[in-house]
Amino acid sequence: MNLGTTVTPKGVYFTVFSRNAKKIFLELYNSAEDAVPYHTVELTPEENRTGDLWHVFVEGLKAGDLYLYRVDGPFTPSRGHRFDKNQSLFDPRAKAFTTGSVFKYMQPGKDKYMERFPKCVIIDDDEYDWEDDKPLAIPLEKSIIYETHLKGFTASPTSKVEHPGTYRGLIEKIPYLQSLGISAVELLPVFEFDQYENTNVNPRTGARMKNYWGYSTIGFFAPKCSYSSDKTPGGCVREFKDMVKALHNAGIEIILDVVFNHTAEGNENGISLNFRGFDNKIFYHLVNDHKEYYMNYSGCGNAVNANHPVVQDFIIDCLHYWVLEMHVDGFRFDLASELCRDERGYICDNAPIARRIAEDSILRNTKIIAEPWDCGGAYQIGNFPGGRWCEWNDHYRDGIRRFIRGDEYIANEAATRIAGSNDIYALSGRSPVHSINFITAHDGFTLNDLVTYNYKHNEDNGECNRDGNDNNLSYNYGYEGPTINPKIENLRSTQLRNFFTTLMISQGVPMFVAGDEVRRTQGGNNNAYCQDNETSWFNWEDLNTNSQMLEFVQKLIALRNQHPVFHRRTFFGGAATSQFNEPPDISWFNFDGTIPDWNKMNRYLGFRLGGKAAGLPKDDNDFFVAMNMDIRDLTITIPKPSSGRKWYRTIDTSIHNRTAILLGGEEETLNSQEHYVLMANSILVLISK
Repeated sequence: MNLGTTVTPKGVYFTVFSRNAKKIFLELYNSAEDAVPYHTVELTPEENRTGDLWHVFVEGLKAGDLYLYRVDGPFTPSRGHRFDKNQSLFDPRAKAFTTGSVFKYMQPGKDKYMERFPKCVIIDDDEYDWEDDKPLAIPLEKSIIYETHLKGFTASPTSKVEHPGTYRGLIEKIPYLQSLGISAVELLPVFEFDQYENTNVNPRTGARMKNYWGYSTIGFFAPKCSYSSDKTPGGCVREFKDMVKALHNAGIEIILDVVFNHTAEGNENGISLNFRGFDNKIFYHLVNDHKEYYMNYSGCGNAVNANHPVVQDFIIDCLHYWVLEMHVDGFRFDLASELCRDERGYICDNAPIARRIAEDSILRNTKIIAEPWDCGGAYQIGNFPGGRWCEWNDHYRDGIRRFIRGDEYIANEAATRIAGSNDIYALSGRSPVHSINFITAHDGFTLNDLVTYNYKHNEDNGECNRDGNDNNLSYNYGYEGPTINPKIENLRSTQLRNFFTTLMISQGVPMFVAGDEVRRTQGGNNNAYCQDNETSWFNWEDLNTNSQMLEFVQKLIALRNQHPVFHRRTFFGGAATSQFNEPPDISWFNFDGTIPDWNKMNRYLGFRLGGKAAGLPKDDNDFFVAMNMDIRDLTITIPKPSSGRKWYRTIDTSIHNRTAILLGGEEETLNSQEHYVLMANSILVLISK
């Protein structure tokens, strides 16, 4: 018996879960604007209940028809029950919604506003022709992830797309994504949410803030309808599928940022939308002795009881739906450690839902990425249950930020991160590809702002600049904000090249944020969750303004894609070479060419990657990388190339023109094969051939 709705030629089956309900009402609507249903079907336990499932068949209904529920049962918050037979509820498994704002219509005196309360839409997934589309299953070691906001990517008038801020708008920009060379787009939440739930006001403009990021889910099976240019009921489902199919045709995977740690229903002062009204006690973590109150491991008012068997099934069914019916390639799980809490709220080392996701046969080839912490103090990096999980590696983020900023004695840390973070992942039997390496993400400074601001500037969020992280590990290089000072500007652009170069030559899976490749700025706002405007939107004029930076990043990605030495599946170990007298997989050097004393290494790293070493799928070139993060230039000693070869310069980030990176036979032969003057705050990459 499938939960949700099932369309047949004669009508529609409806099935919902509730263990403690006494009666359920299915309400049918003619249009999204209707305040009153044209027909109500009463489900009784005698005729419409099997176990905890309530079900009914309604003849004559079809895809595109609209419905809501009401559920009757005990209202005893102290025992965890919050049933209200007068409250309209969404189907927890609704596959689409009509447009409208939930929070507007939940205010006191709501009855007069109910005509625009969103309705659930019946969807027939069999109507869509996928042709020959299927998930791409790109190997992790060949993955480069591009994190972006679906709307914000094309919402700006500068995008010049026909359908800005929509799934179709993203389709129009696929040629740009292909030109970057990335393998996957990771979308911030596109499950249905209410962007109007935020009541803050911009103190400077008086504009109402929004929930722009979308980490407040209402419908876990439904793509956000306002992101669709097709506004007909269910049009968002078709348009989302069109987008996935177009991305796959272009060789690009789609990864969804999913939020199973909490919902939009909030705490004891929140509202009933679906779970709370169907069976609050089962779906949420409640305070043991005071079940009228909610545990809050998410920082957003409630926490989903993810390891209850019923909730486990809901999560697995949801993931199955997005893989089987929507053809997505992977998921990034927000605050994933909340999923590792047992029904009492304690962290479980072998959390059932985490293992089920990792071992599930349908999800077996799907990428699963954990944000391995939550807001209740859990921190599980390197230890997330289920050995298949990849993890956002905040050690990489912080270590590389500090090293490139020039902090003292961070070279050891940076070397470990660049080499794939074996200290984090090797003990659990995982590999470098389980580390999602990132320097910036949607949450925090953009890369440009990381080298432009010492402090966050979130005043426009309406929270008196109290929100957002104060520990940004950033540096403005002498002036807070944009400047026309050429010395500062040159240093900032060099540091941006350093960050991108480091990211692309590190072992692991690189991820960067849309717009970082063209120096997108948020004006120092490091928590733009509420800025549905030009602060957060991709400014497509930056492609021309910062074309040199864009070209540098495109070439860097091409370099990584072409050379397997930068994306190994196994950790380094000074392994034996596959050919006599070839260098090992990795060798470390001090600036004078000697073996480094790691207790004294400071602001410099040098290493050679062996292209014929064990652990590579095919032979490659040798590379030498030198990183000088000091304020002084260094004359470095270059290790001797293998017999019969020479070193050629492919990258020097201190060069402020298009020759900073050279590829495709344009690499520059070094006049001296023994020494190189490496400028302050710069990275050198040599290739042997």
